[in-house]
Amino acid sequence: MSGLGHGKIQLSGRGVACVRGGREVFSGLDFEAASGEAVAVVGRNGSGKTSLLRLIAGLLVPAGGTIALEGGDAELTLPEQCHYLGHRDALKPALSVAENLSFWADFLGGARGDATESLATVGLEHATHLPAGFLSAGQRRRLSLARLLTVRRPVWLLDEPTNALDVAGQEMFGGLMREHLSRGGMIVAATHAPLGIESRELRIGRAA
Repeated sequence: MSGLGHGKIQLSGRGVACVRGGREVFSGLDFEAASGEAVAVVGRNGSGKTSLLRLIAGLLVPAGGTIALEGGDAELTLPEQCHYLGHRDALKPALSVAENLSFWADFLGGARGDATESLATVGLEHATHLPAGFLSAGQRRRLSLARLLTVRRPVWLLDEPTNALDVAGQEMFGGLMREHLSRGGMIVAATHAPLGIESRELRIGRAA
């Protein structure tokens, strides 16, 4: 795969606060990540790992502080330069594997890779015409990973990305993450398990 094409990027948060349902999840959080770097967000359940990813993705509004991206495409917002992969796979069961991937590529827009190649990379080339509702949990996760390859965005926000993947799947995804970083991409991942690649730890929430 070619480089992402927008030079070096720097993601930073200063004094970020998150409130959900009237409860303060965290406050005064500072963080940063740069091109070619993976950050593993760790903390106990309820500490705000998923909330932080959703704040960066623009799906939640910070209760305080700022989140900014330097570099990248000046004509796009931070959320438009992010892939958010939640712990649930956003798939339409009645659509085929290929149709689901095509839907997301059309919805997200931007620079595209080859969808057929993406499905082959994640090991789903044999299931192109199979309805997504027939897929196993691991296959559903692989289809979600294909979205990261088909629509090229520099910032990957991953919530428990290895959930449901077998050992071979985890090794495959580790290779994809390393390749993304080598092309100047960035990864911020909320995880309880080892990410499978070299990463810097960001711990949020109070100590247990």
